[in-house]
Amino acid sequence: MTVYDLIRPILFSLEPELAHSLTLKGLRWGSSMLSSANQDDPRLAVEALGLNFSNPLGMAAGFDKNGDVPDALLKLGFGFTEIGTVTPRPQIGNPKPRIFRLIKEQALINRLGFNNNGQRLLVDRLEQKSEATRKLGVLGINIGANKESLDRILDYGAGAKALSPYSDYLAVNVSSPNTPGLRGLQSGEALTAIIEQVRASMIREVPVIVKIAPDLEIEELEEIAEVARKMSINGIIVSNTTTERPIASQDQHKNEEGGLSGDPLFEQSTRVLSQLYQLTKGQTTLIGVGGVGSAEDVLKKIRSGASLVQLYTALVYKGPGIINKIKHDLVELLERDGLQNISCAIGIDA
Repeated sequence: MTVYDLIRPILFSLEPELAHSLTLKGLRWGSSMLSSANQDDPRLAVEALGLNFSNPLGMAAGFDKNGDVPDALLKLGFGFTEIGTVTPRPQIGNPKPRIFRLIKEQALINRLGFNNNGQRLLVDRLEQKSEATRKLGVLGINIGANKESLDRILDYGAGAKALSPYSDYLAVNVSSPNTPGLRGLQSGEALTAIIEQVRASMIREVPVIVKIAPDLEIEELEEIAEVARKMSINGIIVSNTTTERPIASQDQHKNEEGGLSGDPLFEQSTRVLSQLYQLTKGQTTLIGVGGVGSAEDVLKKIRSGASLVQLYTALVYKGPGIINKIKHDLVELLERDGLQNISCAIGIDA
């Protein structure tokens, strides 16, 4: 039994957003006590986006919205972590309650709505420590648009200008289901305009990646793949949460409005990942996310076309010990499959 096994019943007795806030405070408090030594097996190292990752496992956006604990997350064993989503102006998000546990399904539904403290506070925080943080691992920042913005495309430009000096990559979030109209920005014309604005606004040139929804038809994926080719997008995160409900049980929260994450999203997001790998002909770095909770899940994402893999919901249910367990088990899976390193598995099932 792990420490988290003892703590989890206490956290799960609390409202999810309060439990999350306490978790962040605990990580902030404990960060200085975590070792910064990186002992990852060299077979897990990945070169992607022009960056070096000690392992392919990353913390997805949404967990550390305001850049409170990137150091702690990297010290826990992630190869990279993604702050955000952050918007130009502070935003309180949607009314509470807005996070719901589906415990039997190991899933969450959220309708947070880009709640964050805004770019200014994050810049102030990163000015003090981003260089030190990036020595621990790769630091990405996920940028979005304010709900009440008069020009959302300019919001992405503002994010690029403010935050490019402090990040190893920027992730453009056009796929949250909790900001009305945002997913419309995945269309070819809008996405092209956003990428142009982001690239023109960056103070420091960093890789630009796009986070898409899992609820896209093949024609929409074809359009995104074409924009990726035309605009030389560095990478695509596949995928955000789903508005669909691939859930068999009748959990009381099943039909809450918002995006579903966790185990039920795995098959859908992996199918879209494989489709996009084929459409981009393996020429665009893909980051697989959605329902990842084991080394087998990570390897399935990579074999379906991902170079890197993120998780979030599994951390809620299984605790931080899952990070090193996944890495340990990944090495065993590589040995089982006769693969020299993790990158040899990219796309072999797609």
